Amino acid sequence: MPDAMRLHTGTMGFSYADWAGVFYPRGVKPGDYLAWYAKHFDTVELDTTFHATPPVDRVRRWADVTPDHFRFCPKAPRAVTHEPAMHKRIGQMHEFLDVLRAFGKKLAAVLIQLPPSTGIDQFDDLTRLLAALPTDVRFAVEFRNATWGEPRTLDLLRNHNCALVAADYLSRPAGLITTADFTYVRLIGQHERFEELNREQLDVTPSLAWWKAQLDAAPPSLTDAYVFFNNDFSGYSVATCRRFMELAGMPVREVKDEGSLFG
Repeated sequence: MPDAMRLHTGTMGFSYADWAGVFYPRGVKPGDYLAWYAKHFDTVELDTTFHATPPVDRVRRWADVTPDHFRFCPKAPRAVTHEPAMHKRIGQMHEFLDVLRAFGKKLAAVLIQLPPSTGIDQFDDLTRLLAALPTDVRFAVEFRNATWGEPRTLDLLRNHNCALVAADYLSRPAGLITTADFTYVRLIGQHERFEELNREQLDVTPSLAWWKAQLDAAPPSLTDAYVFFNNDFSGYSVATCRRFMELAGMPVREVKDEGSLFG
């Protein structure tokens, strides 16, 4: 990997009942899950923000219970990204971002995930939204409609220093394309294919090695790479993320009941 690039790894969400007694020791309350999680990973993608903007006090608490180096990547609200005429919801987006500023320096990037129904016929709409976004916050955009695969899409993202999300559902992209000074990778898999989410049920080693090679070949201009794992990727994102960290030469803290949340 480029010498100057910081690699951040984590999972999509952190509050899963199936992780209790496996990752989270028995006796750790759900309200303390994030503090425990942050002892093992340095970033998290927040899906809860997709459904509703959290109270600012909750954002401050999330920031307070995590170490200084920890980073958050919240998903933009569906009320902005999944409704027609996104540019008409710029005010809602700014209200959302004002709340997120309570993270302070721990706000890494905001994920703008477009629905599969949104194609490049909405190019002008997305252009207006990105043009109205503040420049003190990073953004990553995920396209799930194949019509966006045009050079002008990449030009648009580069013009606004927005990262093109590299997503791995049931297949990998052709390669890692960078459009900003950071990159954003989501290893997702097929939704709801596992009944239990407490153990790896697929061997995804070849995929992990492929993504590691892509990041190794990333341009030296990248400052950060955020890599997130979904439970649907192999059955248990904690274990898969840890294996990727080992592959990347990152320190991995042993998962065990350490007896104290603050140990």
